[in-house]
Amino acid sequence: MKLYVISGLGADFKVLSKLTFPENLEVVFLDWLIPIRNESFTGYVTRMSDRIDETKPFCLLGYSFGGIMVQEIDKIKPAEKVVILGSIKSDREKSRFIKMGEVTHIPKYLPENIFTTKSALAYAFVRKFFDPKNPKLMEYFTVRDPYYLKWCIEKISNWKSEENPKVIQVLADRDIVFPIKYSKPDYVIQNATHLFPATKPREVSEILKEIFGS
Repeated sequence: MKLYVISGLGADFKVLSKLTFPENLEVVFLDWLIPIRNESFTGYVTRMSDRIDETKPFCLLGYSFGGIMVQEIDKIKPAEKVVILGSIKSDREKSRFIKMGEVTHIPKYLPENIFTTKSALAYAFVRKFFDPKNPKLMEYFTVRDPYYLKWCIEKISNWKSEENPKVIQVLADRDIVFPIKYSKPDYVIQNATHLFPATKPREVSEILKEIFGS
């Protein structure tokens, strides 16, 4: 069975590269597309889903913002299983920080130039928010188109969705991006931050084996 995988906001698949997937799965990584100017979220999700072959059963896995994306794709092309790593199952699980962005609409008015690779503010924010002690942090954030990054932050802030009981959630106990206190995950990675797929690959791989079989 095919497993379609989407990584996190601004991240390529290096953050997931240490994971071992069950041998019964054919893993297909879906790269992020750059949003078209003024493109709706529904339109973007549809374009992302166009690369999925729904003529045969498949599963979805998403990390961080990719977890939100696979849940939206599942509404268009239902999967056998939907697994999210370091992500949330509904807008009720948003942190107060993210909810503040939704209420104030601040992300919408942020200038694109703060999302460039030369922005000290963006660099400091990413380091503090994701994993300040990880020296390889910026190696995982390779999709750096300013419009894409700004667009993604807006969509995360504004995301609305009811919880889907089909979704299997894996969270880290020290995640600042999506704090565990707002969720009831199916699996918890201990002593780990938002980057747990890269820092705790053995534990995550065992969970994937349990979910999908060997």
